Amino acid sequence: MLLLQLLIEVNVPCIISKVQTMSEEGELPRRARWGRKVFDELGLVSIHNSALDVKLLCIQRFVRLFAYGASTLVLALYLSALGNSDRKIGLFMTLTLFGDILISFFLTLFADGLGRKMVLAVGALLMTASGLAFGLSRSYWVLLAAAVLGVISPSGNEIGPFRAIEESMLAHLTEPAVRSDIFAWYSLIGTAGAACGMMTSGWVVHSLQGSQWSEIQSFRVIFFLYAVIGLFKFFLACMLSSKVEADKKKPQPVRDTETAPLLDNNIQESPKKQKKLGLFRLPDMSQESKIIIVNLCLLFAVDSFASGLASLSWVTYFFRRKFNLEEGKLGSLFFTTTLISSASMLVASSLAKRIGNVQTMVFTHLPSAMALALIPVPSSLPLAMVFLVLRACTQSMDVAPRSAFVAAVLLPHERTAVMGLINVVKTSSQSLGPLITGVLASSNHFWVAFVLAGALKATYDLGMLAVFAGHKTREEAQVGEEGPRS
Repeated sequence: MLLLQLLIEVNVPCIISKVQTMSEEGELPRRARWGRKVFDELGLVSIHNSALDVKLLCIQRFVRLFAYGASTLVLALYLSALGNSDRKIGLFMTLTLFGDILISFFLTLFADGLGRKMVLAVGALLMTASGLAFGLSRSYWVLLAAAVLGVISPSGNEIGPFRAIEESMLAHLTEPAVRSDIFAWYSLIGTAGAACGMMTSGWVVHSLQGSQWSEIQSFRVIFFLYAVIGLFKFFLACMLSSKVEADKKKPQPVRDTETAPLLDNNIQESPKKQKKLGLFRLPDMSQESKIIIVNLCLLFAVDSFASGLASLSWVTYFFRRKFNLEEGKLGSLFFTTTLISSASMLVASSLAKRIGNVQTMVFTHLPSAMALALIPVPSSLPLAMVFLVLRACTQSMDVAPRSAFVAAVLLPHERTAVMGLINVVKTSSQSLGPLITGVLASSNHFWVAFVLAGALKATYDLGMLAVFAGHKTREEAQVGEEGPRS
């Protein structure tokens, strides 16, 4: 695998560069043209031509999701091994997500003023602190404080301020024409990282327990690994250039409010008022953006609440409890499904270019919602795994189109704060799900959580189609306005 990865890393950029050169010189044979078309469809040309900062952001996402996947696989099992009931485990996950709301809200809201690089670096140090606390303590309340104040993911997905800030950076660094490709690879690389993390975590725990380590000791090794990865991510954040920071607006002259027209929209705030706000200025949002944000928040809240009901920690716990799967096989199962999920993202990028971001989001996400609702129905492991794999085939195909759509419908100076706000809304909605699932699991109604989650996700999909199916992004609207003039 290492040799294959090395060959890909060395040869793919060379092949792409050669194909581009031959294409410019008109010497590209027919087969090579088809090869270039494949590279274009997969987004390899876009990611190859992207800036170094874009590649560093993708690497950061890989290592972060690796840590999330590794810890998520054992989180519920670790808390259970410490003697906590299902209700307390559900409460733990809910309060962890509430803590993430506070961290994400303040760090993303003020990221453009404080510095995006610095916020990413602080978040990485919070990861390290949380990992050390989980590796050293047995106390439920100490672990809860570490999870609330630090960064621990109960769902295996993004938590903390990272994603909103990084997506704002990517939108800032890339052109609209290739943005969907960049977001697709950014999402794919992260999902692949989560898959590798779960696989590594499962077999490390299995090997340690086979060497006479206790369950708790083997789980703690994973959290120490989590802390080390947090430090590595800190150094990656420090390597980013100043180009990732938000553009500074030039101060405009202050007009005399006594002589200026009363209804002049161009009047600027006084220097005194802006100085009071300092680094913590909120972006001015257009009326169109406000309407879009409200609709997105309502729809994403429904989807995130459903995700909380069937978070990855609960799904792994469900398979362990119902089918008695050991950690190694559990890690392999979710490695496979997550890898399938990540590979499907490339198909989503190609689809989005043809049918649009919103249609791609809905038509790929709806089948996964139906498969999620059917996971607890079979009494045999193979059939339950079939539904899990079917869900994985389209589960993440909406991620990149959704990120590209949100970035396209917002103005550049709105993106960081608004994406942070959307993440806060999503996390707030998601935070209630684990607690409800814990109550259902303790009363032997675990299956209800899956059915309810699938139904809510289907409702979200149909809602997105109804509200945004014909919506034009700002670039599309601008092209439509300029078309008649020419």
